Amino acid sequence: MYEKKNQKLPQDWHRADIVAALRKSGWSLRSLATHHGYSSPTTLATALTRPWPKGERLIASAIGVEPKTIWPSRYVFDNSTSGYKYHRKGTTKKS
Repeated sequence: MYEKKNQKLPQDWHRADIVAALRKSGWSLRSLATHHGYSSPTTLATALTRPWPKGERLIASAIGVEPKTIWPSRYVFDNSTSGYKYHRKGTTKKS
């Protein structure tokens, strides 16, 4: 398949949009963190600014979407498995 030159890649959700979606679902980052047993109620805020797969899954699950929907830049499509895999920017496999 050919890619269009001017095709825009999907953008990650804005932090405020994630927080708003959580609130619409009846959660806050603080309540979600304490519900899942984290000692620090601000732990899940880390996932908003840095890649953290477990935190992303918890937040996405509370909203009712997949993590790749919220953070498309953190996931890549793998043709060999026909699915999305978590991808950290700037990392390479060691041989």
